[in-house]
Amino acid sequence: MNKLHPEIVLPEADLTRDLHKKSRRGFLLGGLAAVAAVGGYETMRHARQDNMVPWPQRRVLDLNGKLWHSYLDDAHLTESYPESAIGYLKPNGDHGLDEENDDGTPPDWDGLQLQTPGASPVTLQLSDIQALPTQKIVTKFCCIEGWSVVQKWTGARFSDFTKKFLPPGAHLTDYVYIATDGEDYFVGLDTKSVMHPQTLLAWEQNDKPLVYEHGAPLRLIIPVKYGIKNLKRIGLIRFTNQRPRDFWHEQGYDWFAGL
Repeated sequence: MNKLHPEIVLPEADLTRDLHKKSRRGFLLGGLAAVAAVGGYETMRHARQDNMVPWPQRRVLDLNGKLWHSYLDDAHLTESYPESAIGYLKPNGDHGLDEENDDGTPPDWDGLQLQTPGASPVTLQLSDIQALPTQKIVTKFCCIEGWSVVQKWTGARFSDFTKKFLPPGAHLTDYVYIATDGEDYFVGLDTKSVMHPQTLLAWEQNDKPLVYEHGAPLRLIIPVKYGIKNLKRIGLIRFTNQRPRDFWHEQGYDWFAGL
């Protein structure tokens, strides 16, 4: 030791007493932390359930959704990739896809029913959607399970669909509900997300017509959200001002499901 930092020597009795104080303090703090953790766990375990999760957790998920919604903007685009990065997308999930016909062919598609407040339902065919300006995007398809893969999608922007097919004088609603035929699978979406410039009503995947397992003849591609929102085989689009149901939200997931 030098003169600027002289060595400090404590008597053994003082050192022992100091160590005992710190040991008691650490034990007390550790015990309090353990009690708090157990208490928090028990509170969560017995809390009222809100769509399959304890309500405190649901409030956190809702807050997370609000934060993502405030960040989302038409200028915030998901990353685009070269076509050389395209990989294999497994048909992950078949909710809402009817069983094939006896001869192995997909069941008939009855068209897309459009419902807007104050107007009679309208049924559209694939040719009506394909008549809109065509857009192509190469982006990551992100699964909530933690994996992702680059895909190329061809379709029409949902914003162009809205401009074309909303009844004259109709105002854009706060939410959009999209479902398969029979509504076995359904997603609830905020209008800000569906009007994002990368959100498509797609009929081609990697330059080939959609196959049944991936949602033929028409599916939703919404790169700003996880795959659980990218509904296959669209049969119904409903504009609404009430936050609609969502299949996976009712199983305990985040309603917004944004990336």
